[in-house]
Formats: sequence, structure tokens, C-alpha cells
Amino acid sequence: MMDWKLNFISEEEFKNHVRATIMKYGEKLESYDLKRFNSNLIDPIKLLFDKSVYQTSWEEIVNNEIFRQRDKSNNNDIGYFHQNIFSYFKGCEVPQAGWDVIYKNPDGIKMPDGDVVHTLYVEMKNKHNTMNSASSTKTYIKMQGQILEDDDCACLLVEAIAKKSQNIKWTTKVDGKNVQHRLIRRVSMDQFYAILTGEEDAFYRMCMVLPEIINSVVNEKGSVSVPRDTVVQELKNVAVLYAEQAEDLAMAMAVYMLGFNTYIGFSDKIECQFGKRNTEMLKCIYEYAKRLK
Repeated sequence: MMDWKLNFISEEEFKNHVRATIMKYGEKLESYDLKRFNSNLIDPIKLLFDKSVYQTSWEEIVNNEIFRQRDKSNNNDIGYFHQNIFSYFKGCEVPQAGWDVIYKNPDGIKMPDGDVVHTLYVEMKNKHNTMNSASSTKTYIKMQGQILEDDDCACLLVEAIAKKSQNIKWTTKVDGKNVQHRLIRRVSMDQFYAILTGEEDAFYRMCMVLPEIINSVVNEKGSVSVPRDTVVQELKNVAVLYAEQAEDLAMAMAVYMLGFNTYIGFSDKIECQFGKRNTEMLKCIYEYAKRLK
């Protein structure tokens, strides 16, 4: 990158942070075999409906399910990116416990209602709709307590994916009553970057350099191992047991066996093949799927 365009974090720091975030993906980048794919017992009926309704192939629907499983656990890793980047910002601390971010500015931080404080205590959420009522109440009471303890601070609920760009009083319910305070605020991520850096478009400019930095890190030798998933091939191997059926139904039977292998009618073929019953059915299927090449 010719000219680094961010004033609030160096190129080396940003690259290190992106690298650390990618490393958090860890085991999610490991390859999926049939056993791992079915570790939480998939719903064969849903998979069949999805394939038919979305008019896709078995390969696509299985790969989509693998992606969904990986993505479900990746949300926490992206939370790491959003939160820990602030450890590089001047005046910011990312504590191990208590608050997600604490920002101190000895020159003062001017709030929208005219107050000037010197410390911000921050709770971060990845998305605007991830807090239930009990969680909202608990967080608000925590913020109220902090303001009572320290009258030179404000508390922010910062949302990475907010409904819109905003810096508003956070209104919620505590004990059934609507509550709000001018120093307890709900702030979108772009507005939070602006508070910390003094640059209105700081978050936008970070987003503009992010794709190039991610690609640069991913392409580093040994940085990311490309998963080599074997689920589709292993399902095809199991489908050989049902070779007398049409190809699509044979694959459907292989998928059914992941969830229904001990159910009446479904277990007959496996029992004939392996001579096993109930408790060892799934283990036999996994072993058979890998053995048959």
C-alpha cells in the first residue's frame, strides 16, 4: 500500500490486528468430514427441503451448511476485531473484564447535550438486535451504577451493526418503566470512531483499507490453510448402499442416515451391511464413508 491513509492506527498495527483476528478462526478452518459435519446432528428433512425449494445441488446445499456451521462460530471472532482494534487507539484500554472499552481524554470529551466528561465506559454489541430484555436491563443498571460512582464519565452502548448512524440517549425498560439518561447513550460504530479520533469519516476510511489488508494477510505464506472438506464425497460413498435407487434418492438416503439411522425402516440396510444395531450405527456409517474410495 503506497500511502497509509489512517491517522489513528499504523499500517503495521492494523495488519497485526487483522492477522490476530484471522488466527482466531483457528479450528473453524479445519476441514470438515462427515463426522464433524454431523457433530450436532443435522436435520435431514430441513436439508432436503432447502435443496428442493432453493433448487440447488447436493454439493451446494452441503457446502452451504458447512459454511453456516463455520460462520456461526465466527461471529465471536469478528467481535474480537471490533473490540480489540481500540487497544491501538490513543487513550483507549481494552480491559480483560468489566467493560469492553474504556476511553480517557484529559482534554475532555464533549457530549451531544453539552456535558464534558473525561472518561467513556463502553459496552459493545455486534448487532442492534442481539440484546434481550434481561440483558438490556442488566447493562443499563451497570451503566447507572458507574455514573453514580463517577460523575465525570459517560457510558455508551456501541453497536457495530446499528439500524442507522446515531449518538442518542439510550431508552430502555427497567422494572417495567422507560428510563433514559443524557450520559447513557446508544452509539453506532461510525460515531464511536469519530468520538475517539476526532475524524468524522474514520470508520469509513478504515473500511476502505480493510479488504486490501485482509487479502495481504491471507496471502502470506502459511497464514491460512485452505479447508479440504470431504463431506460430499463421503455422502456419495454412503449413497452407494442405495445404488438400486435413483441417484437423487440415494443421496437423500445417505443424508437421512445421519439423523435417522436407528429409526424403523431406515436401519435395515445398515444392519444388513454391518450387522450392528442402534448405538454403533453412526460410527459404522462414518467409518464406511471414509473407507470406500
